[in-house]
Amino acid sequence: MAALACERVWVDRARFNDAECKYYESLSKGTANNSQCTLVSEIAKAREHIKNSLEKMDGIATLAASPVSSDAMDRIATLEKENNDLRKIVEDLKSLCLESQKRITVLEENIAGKSNGSVATAPVVIAAIAKKADADDDDDGVDLFASDSEDESAEAARIREERLAAYAAKKSKKPALIAKSSLVLDVKPWDDETDLKLMEVEIRKITTDGLLWGASKFVPVAFGIKKLSISCVVEDDKVSIDWLTEEIEKQEDYVQSVDVAAFNKI
Repeated sequence: MAALACERVWVDRARFNDAECKYYESLSKGTANNSQCTLVSEIAKAREHIKNSLEKMDGIATLAASPVSSDAMDRIATLEKENNDLRKIVEDLKSLCLESQKRITVLEENIAGKSNGSVATAPVVIAAIAKKADADDDDDGVDLFASDSEDESAEAARIREERLAAYAAKKSKKPALIAKSSLVLDVKPWDDETDLKLMEVEIRKITTDGLLWGASKFVPVAFGIKKLSISCVVEDDKVSIDWLTEEIEKQEDYVQSVDVAAFNKI
């Protein structure tokens, strides 16, 4: 036995071969079973899909075969009627717009033609009137209605003279436009001890035709010194701005200088 143990001999090889064959057979059977299960599931899914498709087709056929309700038909008829009415209204509006455009075009052409015609025929009318006047002057025949025409021409001349006189009187009564200016004057005192209220009183004593004093206020300048800001309205033809500033600067006890802060035409 010791000698056999040392030999390199596989005594149970047949048993191991049988076991290996059985193992691979079991593996092949398991793979076949798995494939069979997968195929069966796919077939079941296909059958379910076909069944669902057939049921949907049956439902569609049923809906197509079933009659539409009367309410739906009434609503469809109402919508069709409203659609036809709207189309008719749109067509009427379109035709009205086209007709209006045509009328406007015709009116514009007529106005343009009349304007051109009046301009073109004015010299012709003037020449005809002059020719008729010359013919009347050169006519030596007897006019049985001369007295009536003379009376009518005298009456027309009198009416014309009256109208001209009335127009001239109305125009003379119309007031002429008076040009005025609005000023804001800044009057600066000598120092902070100057009595600004008394200075304003002295400035307002300057009066003349066409000068109207307005509101005033005291505006701080610096270091406690204030200036007088006073507004006025002057008529340009009667009061000069230079003259007014010179008159204010004559108040030498109060006024150091005068500046025009704002100037507007009225």
